[in-house]
Amino acid sequence: MCALAAPATLEVDPVTLEVIRHGLASIADQIEANITRTAFSPHISEYKDYAVGLTDTDGFLTAQARGGIPIFVADSVGCAVRDGLKVYGAERLHHGDVVLCNAAGVQGQHLNNVVMYTPIYVGEQQDRLIGFFAINAHWNDIGGAAVGAGTYRSTDIYMEGLQLHTVKLQSRGEPIEEVYRIIAGNSRFPEELLGDISAQLSGCLMGRDLTVKLAKKYGVDSFLRATEIIVERSEQLSRARIRTIPDGEYSAEGFLDNDGVDDIPIPLKLKVIIKDDEMTVDFSDMADQAHRGLNSGRHGGGESIARLAFKYLIDVDESANEGTFKPLKLILPPGKIISASDDAPMAQYNAPIPTTIDLILKALAPALPQRITGGHFGSHSSLNFYRGRNLGTPFKTSDSGHGGWGATATHDGGGPFRTMSHGDTRIIPIEVQETRAPFRVLELKLRRDSGGPGKFRGGLGFVRRYRILSPCLLFSNVDRHLTPPWGLHGGKEGVPGKITVWKKDCGEPEIVYKIEDYPLAEGDIVQLETGGGGGYGPPSERDRALVERDVMRGYVSKEAAARDYGVTFS
Repeated sequence: MCALAAPATLEVDPVTLEVIRHGLASIADQIEANITRTAFSPHISEYKDYAVGLTDTDGFLTAQARGGIPIFVADSVGCAVRDGLKVYGAERLHHGDVVLCNAAGVQGQHLNNVVMYTPIYVGEQQDRLIGFFAINAHWNDIGGAAVGAGTYRSTDIYMEGLQLHTVKLQSRGEPIEEVYRIIAGNSRFPEELLGDISAQLSGCLMGRDLTVKLAKKYGVDSFLRATEIIVERSEQLSRARIRTIPDGEYSAEGFLDNDGVDDIPIPLKLKVIIKDDEMTVDFSDMADQAHRGLNSGRHGGGESIARLAFKYLIDVDESANEGTFKPLKLILPPGKIISASDDAPMAQYNAPIPTTIDLILKALAPALPQRITGGHFGSHSSLNFYRGRNLGTPFKTSDSGHGGWGATATHDGGGPFRTMSHGDTRIIPIEVQETRAPFRVLELKLRRDSGGPGKFRGGLGFVRRYRILSPCLLFSNVDRHLTPPWGLHGGKEGVPGKITVWKKDCGEPEIVYKIEDYPLAEGDIVQLETGGGGGYGPPSERDRALVERDVMRGYVSKEAAARDYGVTFS
């Protein structure tokens, strides 16, 4: 087996180059659509908690699907492939091999995120390696102390479930039955999980075959040279756009409310350094590794955070590849909450990520006043209803909070959307949720007055209310009270989120934010209110007609219109 590069002097005409570039993106998009249609769990088929990517022969990203979760493809698929090359070497990876990896020491994310990939070979003997097709998908349950691994209480990674550190699922096209049995034996929902694995596997194999077809159509050497040129041009484009940002050192800081167990704020502090055509993110002053599961490793944490913020700033339209991020540098000492040790707990690794992305953008607000928006709601605002066997038939359903994004220099903020780390993840339809969990959704509406006032108003959160039909437990993750979604240039803060629970046998409601194993009984009511985005510009400069429109549509109350904008109604 070999991985011969195309000659660097090989010419690829511009039309062929563009056809190959868009062909790679369309293959990834097609596989993404197929996974949506074929996966068993709503977490994948509806919520789209996965990502599809293609790497080169060294395991570096060359193309990605345009949907799915950006935090995955920012680095995790490449990390897994590069680890496989270290473990096996290219000579021990064959046509038909399929490899799994979710090891915390490799990807630095919670163990539910499992990368599956397969090598792409061409030639009569299938002996020329041209890359890898990879999919990272969220597996619904892989054991551990908590149903679905959603917990604040773990103190090391070994409490959080099954680790598969570069393990073959198939060898030369033949399934390895022992690995399937190990996986099924470590899940509370094996049938659903094996269905998702089948969808993920089919996506890898079909993506591989479509890539081979594309390479053969235009010639393997031309295909490989085209991918090199695509990466080179992405780097050039990134460098050119960094040059439009004034050189300087910029900083921002904020907090996570707590770790879900101890009520102690967790500081998030960073610097962004712009010099010529490079951008450096300095995480030296970030909080140290946490005792609870809010940690992530370097690749799944700091590197992915910086890459996502960089993508928002530099190049929002083009499909990402390794070249996009070559001008991005990191200062990230080990042992931070986003560069934790391999054995650190990571069940809630995603909690610091949206706020930290937001802070990178906030740091650059003085340099880019027309491009940086107000803060977004930046909290996962998750609601997980679940139960183990002690309460009856086990189940778990994950419902997520979509909230408001910050206003811009020219427009009101959008929303409700998911956070900056989620991209195109969606609300799981209520009808699907109600068939799988013992609740009824009584209400879903926009949250009036949640957007931060300003010349341009922050986006709104939503209100969703549930009636519980049988005993179960609640896990929730609502943050950003110590660092509310900030306004910019005179704009005001958005309103943070909260959860209110009305117990059937208790008159007083209880407000919760981060909770685990909270008991719910038949007749209890749970209400999630998600946060709004920050405003932009002084509220006094808002057009009166826009305030009147907001009141008429129910976005802003009459009381808030008078208080925040000085607009009264008779």
